[in-house]
Amino acid sequence: MKRTGFLLLIVLIAGCSGKKNIPDVSNIAIKLDVVRFEKDFFAMDTTHLDASLETLFHQYPGFAKDFFYRVMGANANPDTAMKEVRQFIRMYKTVYDSSAKIFADFNPVEKEIKKGLRFVKYYFPSYKLPEKLFTFVGPVDAVFKTANGVSGDVITRDGLGIGLQLHLGKDFSLYQTGSVQQLYPSFVSRKFEAPYIPVNCIKNIIDDIYPDNSSGRPLVEQMIESGKRLYMLDALLPETADSIKTGYTQKQLDDCYHNETAIWSYFAQNDLLYSEDPSQTGMYMNDGPGTPELGTAAPGFIGQFVGWQIVKKWMSKNEKKTLDELMKMPAKQLFEEAKYKPR
Repeated sequence: MKRTGFLLLIVLIAGCSGKKNIPDVSNIAIKLDVVRFEKDFFAMDTTHLDASLETLFHQYPGFAKDFFYRVMGANANPDTAMKEVRQFIRMYKTVYDSSAKIFADFNPVEKEIKKGLRFVKYYFPSYKLPEKLFTFVGPVDAVFKTANGVSGDVITRDGLGIGLQLHLGKDFSLYQTGSVQQLYPSFVSRKFEAPYIPVNCIKNIIDDIYPDNSSGRPLVEQMIESGKRLYMLDALLPETADSIKTGYTQKQLDDCYHNETAIWSYFAQNDLLYSEDPSQTGMYMNDGPGTPELGTAAPGFIGQFVGWQIVKKWMSKNEKKTLDELMKMPAKQLFEEAKYKPR
């Protein structure tokens, strides 16, 4: 494969993100009750766990089941499950205590989530918004896949679920241990910060409205489907930094814009755009420490950036198209119509 240098430029291109036309959604009423599930969970009396669990399941009939079986992965055998719960509470008590301090005031996060939900309601008035947000502390290895990455946050039948164990700050001691570093190297754990919570919530809602079915399709179509979701995420969280939405560092994002032509040339010249080989497409459509083929400064999951630029090009030619029309537009047709060729 041809290789291309990824210049280490630091000056932001003027006009990379022009002034946005943001609709006024301040009058849209949002009902969202924040439920601190982890407080009741860790307050259970483990010497009378049967009764405590019965009370918990009565209080949270839907979410408690999701937590035990989707998040904790509890055993179906009741006796084994009880042992697992006791062990989990013992092992994660210090993590819970830290989360209680770090998120003693959840209002700033709640405010940002509600902002995003107002835009969801504005653009998708018929979509039934979640009315509850459950915070929880689950196993550190409990993650959920979205079309634009994985996170410890999830959408359930009862509402949004926020796994606080993966939002305690990039320097949190647990993330520095060898076992957790194997799960989450620093390029992942640096995103274990509170500002990513609203983004993860809206990503989950986007997937709920438009389930991802791009797996196995040519790379360029996977890129575009991911780019559509980034474009939609930008519309639903217009005031959130693009670095948070993409998961790149600001410098990585700046370098992507500076080297947009070189990035596109790499994919075009190496005949990668129509590849359906998972070993190839996965290199560009999954998170990673970088994209070595493009140089040491290139971020992982660079396919989403390319797809985003193609989508922006198409939307600039179709300004009257709605987000719904964009999301339903076949990726192959969008690519052909966009005639994307950065210079």
